[in-house]
Amino acid sequence: MAEIKSTMDMVLERAARMAAELGEGNYLLEEQLKEGMRLGAAFLRGDGPGLGEKLAALPQAEKGPVRKGAVQAMLRNIFLARDVEKMTIAEKAMHGLVEIGQGDGELLQVLGEMKKILDGYRQHGEQLKEQLEAQFSQQMALMEQNLAKQTGRAMKLQPAQHPKFQEEWARIQGQLNEQYGQALQQLKDLVEHHLGMGT
Repeated sequence: MAEIKSTMDMVLERAARMAAELGEGNYLLEEQLKEGMRLGAAFLRGDGPGLGEKLAALPQAEKGPVRKGAVQAMLRNIFLARDVEKMTIAEKAMHGLVEIGQGDGELLQVLGEMKKILDGYRQHGEQLKEQLEAQFSQQMALMEQNLAKQTGRAMKLQPAQHPKFQEEWARIQGQLNEQYGQALQQLKDLVEHHLGMGT
C-alpha cells in the first residue's frame, strides 16, 4: 500500500507552494481581498456603519482590492432560494452592491433583473410543486382507498410521501436550478464586470 499523507501535511505543502507563487506583493493583495470579504460579511450581519462608508474611509491604494473582496462577498450571498427568509440574505447582499456601486443606474438595472430572477425562481418552483402535488393527489386517493379496504382504517397520505413524487420533484428542481442558475450567474458576471472586478 502506498504511503498516505496526512491532511495536515497536504495543507502545509499547498500553503508553502502558494506562498512561493504569490510572493510578498501578492500576499498584501490577498490580505486586502480578505479584508474586503470581512467588511462584506460584517455588512451582511448588520455590524457597524454602512459598507460604502467603510470603503470610502480606506486609503486610496487599498480601495481597489478591498472593494473587490467586498463585491465577491456580496455575490456569494446571492443565491437561488426557495423560501422568503433566505431571500432576505440575497436582498441584503444586493443592497450592499448598491452601496459599493454608489447607486449607479446601470448597476441598479442589473440588480433589478437579478431580483426578478430570484423571485421568478421561487414562484415558478411553488407553481410546479403545486401542479405535481395535484397530479399525485389522485393516485394518493386511490392508495388511501386501497389501504382503508386492507386495514379497515381511513388514512390520509400526502403526495410528498410517494417515492415517485420525490423522484419527479428532484428532476424538476434540477431543471429549475440549471435554468435559473445560469441566468443568475450571467447577471453576477455582469455586476462583477461593471464594478471593474472582472477576473
